Amino acid sequence: MKRILLLFGVLSLMAFQANAQRRTSGGGSPGDYQTAIGARVNPWTIGFTAKHFIKGPHAIEGIVSHYFGSGDRDVTNVTFTGLYEYTWNVFGKSEWNMYAGGGAHVGIWRDRYYENGNKRYHSEAVVGLDGIFGVEYTFKNIPLNLSGDIKPFVNFNGGHDFFGEQLLGVSARYTFK
Repeated sequence: MKRILLLFGVLSLMAFQANAQRRTSGGGSPGDYQTAIGARVNPWTIGFTAKHFIKGPHAIEGIVSHYFGSGDRDVTNVTFTGLYEYTWNVFGKSEWNMYAGGGAHVGIWRDRYYENGNKRYHSEAVVGLDGIFGVEYTFKNIPLNLSGDIKPFVNFNGGHDFFGEQLLGVSARYTFK
């Protein structure tokens, strides 16, 4: 738990100490999109993501994801995540931005176990905290934003409080100015 708190603290400090790129709705540079919707994937998870800038470099992101349990059809979940993200420009190019932040999630986990040789299923609701740190690229000539991120999480309840397979993700989003 101390490592998780340290990670969230470092990410928050990095986010607030960074110089942010000034964002305007309908601005001229490609990184100045207002809203973006698309998909977030990794080998075990697929989901829908929507990101919206509320003011300046401050954004909120919602992710609805489905975990496939490393190919095991009996182990699955659906998770709803809400994140606050602070964004800043990197590499001296308006197309490149980094972001960091955190939030919370709720989800439904379905798991399989055996009792007296019989296969049984157990479902439970989980609640937890998430962190996020990533980099994104917004194309100049097409309304497309690509990002890669690290999104560690911890559950307050349930047996699935780990960083594991759902840690990394790649997103492709359609942007709106």
